[in-house]
Amino acid sequence: MKVCGIEIKGSEAIIAVATLEGSALSHLALATKKVALDDDDEAANVKVFAAQVASFVRENSIDRIAIKKRSKKGEFAGGPTTFKIEGIFQLLENCEVTLLSPQTINAQAKKHNFELPATLNKYQHEAYKAACSALVKK
Repeated sequence: MKVCGIEIKGSEAIIAVATLEGSALSHLALATKKVALDDDDEAANVKVFAAQVASFVRENSIDRIAIKKRSKKGEFAGGPTTFKIEGIFQLLENCEVTLLSPQTINAQAKKHNFELPATLNKYQHEAYKAACSALVKK
């Protein structure tokens, strides 16, 4: 099973794909590491972003998406664009989308001791942990 972990920061969806073979978690290095939504006030840009996301999921045979949840209020609340991006992912056909809280991701990472592979860029670490959490949780 391939799970795509996503961390949404600003107007970008940071992507890391993890697979589970037996009990071993591994990172699937892909050319696409992030997808950006330019000027979300323009409907055309939102449609282009949605098409890019849908083709990425289709081309890489992603079974499931795990998104690191952002706070809706308070000091670290996500901006409006981040929720628009999240909605686009949730509307994808033929792909299960799960929202995972940062606390759940950290607890799973601690419990299962996820190794962060060298094939990951530093900015992909949280997305990878989200993918691994979804894989070991199910």
